Amino acid sequence: MILYMDTSALLKKYFKEPGSDEVIAGWMEATGIVTSSVAYAEMLASFYRKTREVNIRARVFSAILASFRRDWRSIIRVEVSDDLNETMDRIIRDHPLRGFDAIHLASALIVSDASPEQLVFACYDKRLIIAAQKLGIQTMPEKLG
Repeated sequence: MILYMDTSALLKKYFKEPGSDEVIAGWMEATGIVTSSVAYAEMLASFYRKTREVNIRARVFSAILASFRRDWRSIIRVEVSDDLNETMDRIIRDHPLRGFDAIHLASALIVSDASPEQLVFACYDKRLIIAAQKLGIQTMPEKLG
Protein backbone atom coordinates (compact mmCIF):
# COMPACT_ATOMS: atom_id res chain seq x y z
CA MET A 1 0.00 0.00 0.00
CA ILE A 2 1.21 3.48 -0.90
CA LEU A 3 0.28 6.11 1.67
CA TYR A 4 -0.24 9.60 0.30
CA MET A 5 -0.18 12.11 3.13
CA ASP A 6 -1.45 15.64 2.91
CA THR A 7 -0.11 18.13 5.44
CA SER A 8 -2.93 17.60 7.95
CA ALA A 9 -2.01 13.90 8.14
CA LEU A 10 1.75 14.40 8.02
CA LEU A 11 1.62 16.76 11.01
CA LYS A 12 0.06 13.99 13.09
CA LYS A 13 3.30 12.03 12.86
CA TYR A 14 5.17 14.78 14.69
CA PHE A 15 2.53 16.13 17.09
CA LYS A 16 0.33 13.89 19.25
CA GLU A 17 -3.29 14.66 18.36
CA PRO A 18 -6.41 12.73 17.35
CA GLY A 19 -5.48 10.50 14.41
CA SER A 20 -1.76 10.30 15.25
CA ASP A 21 -1.85 6.59 16.09
CA GLU A 22 -3.63 5.85 12.80
CA VAL A 23 -1.11 7.90 10.82
CA ILE A 24 1.88 6.23 12.46
CA ALA A 25 0.39 2.76 11.90
CA GLY A 26 -0.22 3.62 8.23
CA TRP A 27 3.33 4.95 7.91
CA MET A 28 4.73 1.68 9.31
CA GLU A 29 2.53 -0.48 7.04
CA ALA A 30 3.08 1.44 3.79
CA THR A 31 5.56 0.38 1.14
CA GLY A 32 6.01 4.03 0.22
CA ILE A 33 5.10 7.44 1.64
CA VAL A 34 4.16 10.12 -0.88
CA THR A 35 3.26 13.80 -0.64
CA SER A 36 3.45 16.93 -2.74
CA SER A 37 6.63 18.99 -2.78
CA VAL A 38 4.53 21.91 -1.44
CA ALA A 39 4.09 20.00 1.84
CA TYR A 40 7.58 21.05 2.93
CA ALA A 41 6.59 24.73 3.14
CA GLU A 42 3.23 23.83 4.67
CA MET A 43 4.91 21.68 7.33
CA LEU A 44 7.47 24.32 8.27
CA ALA A 45 4.76 26.97 8.52
CA SER A 46 2.68 24.64 10.70
CA PHE A 47 5.65 23.75 12.92
CA TYR A 48 6.47 27.40 13.60
CA ARG A 49 2.80 28.31 14.07
CA LYS A 50 2.48 25.53 16.67
CA THR A 51 5.52 26.83 18.56
CA ARG A 52 3.89 30.25 18.75
CA GLU A 53 0.53 28.83 19.89
CA VAL A 54 1.78 26.14 22.27
CA ASN A 55 4.71 26.42 24.64
CA ILE A 56 7.19 24.00 23.03
CA ARG A 57 10.70 24.00 24.43
CA ALA A 58 13.43 24.86 21.92
CA ARG A 59 15.15 21.48 22.36
CA VAL A 60 11.90 19.59 21.70
CA PHE A 61 11.13 21.76 18.68
CA SER A 62 14.62 21.17 17.26
CA ALA A 63 14.17 17.41 17.65
CA ILE A 64 10.77 17.50 15.89
CA LEU A 65 12.17 19.58 13.05
CA ALA A 66 15.21 17.29 12.68
CA SER A 67 12.96 14.22 12.61
CA PHE A 68 10.81 15.76 9.87
CA ARG A 69 13.86 16.74 7.81
CA ARG A 70 15.24 13.17 8.07
CA ASP A 71 11.88 11.71 7.03
CA TRP A 72 11.57 14.22 4.16
CA ARG A 73 14.58 12.66 2.44
CA SER A 74 12.75 9.31 2.21
CA ILE A 75 9.34 10.65 1.18
CA ILE A 76 8.46 10.39 -2.50
CA ARG A 77 7.46 13.86 -3.67
CA VAL A 78 5.17 14.88 -6.50
CA GLU A 79 6.34 18.08 -8.13
CA VAL A 80 3.98 20.74 -9.43
CA SER A 81 3.94 20.40 -13.22
CA ASP A 82 1.74 21.04 -16.25
CA ASP A 83 0.28 17.52 -15.91
CA LEU A 84 -0.57 18.23 -12.29
CA ASN A 85 -2.11 21.57 -13.25
CA GLU A 86 -4.35 19.87 -15.81
CA THR A 87 -5.51 17.39 -13.19
CA MET A 88 -6.14 20.22 -10.71
CA ASP A 89 -8.16 22.07 -13.33
CA ARG A 90 -10.60 19.14 -13.50
CA ILE A 91 -10.71 18.68 -9.72
CA ILE A 92 -11.30 22.31 -8.80
CA ARG A 93 -14.08 22.63 -11.36
CA ASP A 94 -16.01 19.82 -9.66
CA HIS A 95 -15.01 20.13 -5.98
CA PRO A 96 -14.89 23.18 -3.65
CA LEU A 97 -11.25 22.90 -2.57
CA ARG A 98 -8.57 25.33 -1.47
CA GLY A 99 -5.47 25.59 -3.65
CA PHE A 100 -3.07 23.41 -1.64
CA ASP A 101 -5.82 20.83 -1.07
CA ALA A 102 -6.30 20.61 -4.84
CA ILE A 103 -2.53 20.15 -5.27
CA HIS A 104 -2.54 17.27 -2.79
CA LEU A 105 -5.56 15.57 -4.32
CA ALA A 106 -4.27 15.95 -7.88
CA SER A 107 -0.89 14.59 -6.76
CA ALA A 108 -2.56 11.57 -5.17
CA LEU A 109 -4.58 10.94 -8.36
CA ILE A 110 -1.46 11.02 -10.51
CA VAL A 111 0.34 8.57 -8.22
CA SER A 112 -2.72 6.32 -8.03
CA ASP A 113 -3.08 6.25 -11.82
CA ALA A 114 0.63 5.49 -12.31
CA SER A 115 0.98 2.74 -9.71
CA PRO A 116 -0.40 -0.80 -9.71
CA GLU A 117 -0.25 -0.71 -5.91
CA GLN A 118 -3.24 0.45 -3.85
CA LEU A 119 -3.05 4.08 -2.75
CA VAL A 120 -4.56 5.34 0.49
CA PHE A 121 -5.03 9.10 0.81
CA ALA A 122 -4.48 10.25 4.40
CA CYS A 123 -5.96 13.60 5.29
CA TYR A 124 -7.98 15.18 8.07
CA ASP A 125 -10.04 17.71 6.12
CA LYS A 126 -13.68 16.77 5.59
CA ARG A 127 -14.08 18.45 2.18
CA LEU A 128 -10.90 16.88 0.91
CA ILE A 129 -11.90 13.41 2.09
CA ILE A 130 -15.28 13.74 0.36
CA ALA A 131 -13.65 14.90 -2.89
CA ALA A 132 -11.11 12.06 -2.79
CA GLN A 133 -13.81 9.46 -2.23
CA LYS A 134 -15.93 10.87 -5.08
CA LEU A 135 -12.87 10.40 -7.29
CA GLY A 136 -12.60 6.77 -6.19
CA ILE A 137 -9.63 7.11 -3.84
CA GLN A 138 -9.57 5.20 -0.56
CA THR A 139 -9.09 7.55 2.38
CA MET A 140 -7.76 7.41 5.89
CA PRO A 141 -9.81 8.06 7.90
CA GLU A 142 -12.85 7.00 5.92
CA LYS A 143 -14.79 9.98 7.24
CA LEU A 144 -14.54 12.77 9.76
CA GLY A 145 -17.16 13.65 12.38
